[in-house]
Amino acid sequence: MKGLTRRRLLLAGAWACALPLAAPGRLLAAASGAGEGARVLTATDVHVSDYPTVEAVRWFGQALRERTGGRLDIRLYHSGQLGRESEAIDMARFGAIDITRVYSGALNNAFPLTRALCLPYVFDSVQHMRHALDNGVADEVLRGFESRDLVGLAVYDSGARCFYNTKHPIVVPRDLHGLKLRVASSDIFIQLVRLLGANPTPMSLGDTFSGMETHMIDGAENNMRSFHSSRHFEAARFWSETGHSHAPDILLVSRRTFEALSPPDRRLLLETARASVDVMRRHWDASEERARQAVLAAGVQANEVDMDAFRAAARPLREQYLRDPAIAGLHQRIRALA
Repeated sequence: MKGLTRRRLLLAGAWACALPLAAPGRLLAAASGAGEGARVLTATDVHVSDYPTVEAVRWFGQALRERTGGRLDIRLYHSGQLGRESEAIDMARFGAIDITRVYSGALNNAFPLTRALCLPYVFDSVQHMRHALDNGVADEVLRGFESRDLVGLAVYDSGARCFYNTKHPIVVPRDLHGLKLRVASSDIFIQLVRLLGANPTPMSLGDTFSGMETHMIDGAENNMRSFHSSRHFEAARFWSETGHSHAPDILLVSRRTFEALSPPDRRLLLETARASVDVMRRHWDASEERARQAVLAAGVQANEVDMDAFRAAARPLREQYLRDPAIAGLHQRIRALA
């Protein structure tokens, strides 16, 4: 029980009491307005209601309803209503929730193959990332979840991650020296920030704004869409286009839930989840540009960086992880698709 939040304990306890009586989805059928016998799957996301991944899962649920005549449905809890990503991963593993969208960096320790997607400068661009994911890379990573009580449904991309801070523009790595930066709880990102000369501070996305306002941290790294939706631009006025990672998001379903479905419904779930990737990408491309225009209009200073200097500074970290043959093999496939 060590490290569990009160919210997670309450949720886990509530579900544990209910699980012997019925599967999680069925318990929510009446609350969602679904018909008798309908299977309602719970889905979670920490992002806000109009975030592209939330919109994609919303479409996913609508498509399931239409294709099954309402027999399968999804009830979506966005904005972190059911806890943080780390909590959602464990609740899905134990069957307390059905579906969750998780940032791949949060999966690195438990699912080592996801590290290949998070390494600095492994992807050259969003286009390269999508091309690689669509040509076997996503399938290979998703198969790796089966060993830990989860089933991989789809890989959603999440743009280019860049540094932003409250102090000054970042042009070369030495401009990061001494800055305290929020990072996700991922060894790769902690090591990268430290390698670049900054002080990594792992914390949740929800705590980052107050961290900058109270000067606990000086900045963070994330994609433009999250920079805007989290309103971090109100505290951090300097955005630097480092593009140091294109680590994507991953949509997962509890193995317990998946195996409770009939074989045809399992196939339908997988097919519909994969179809939601294009929905997510359309929402992403449109909303990312709107987010960029909004933060620039609000007075954020955006600047280009010395990309060669950042690539060179990050190379030792990439080489360290490529000593793992599995990661090296996947990295080779990704680079061949550049």
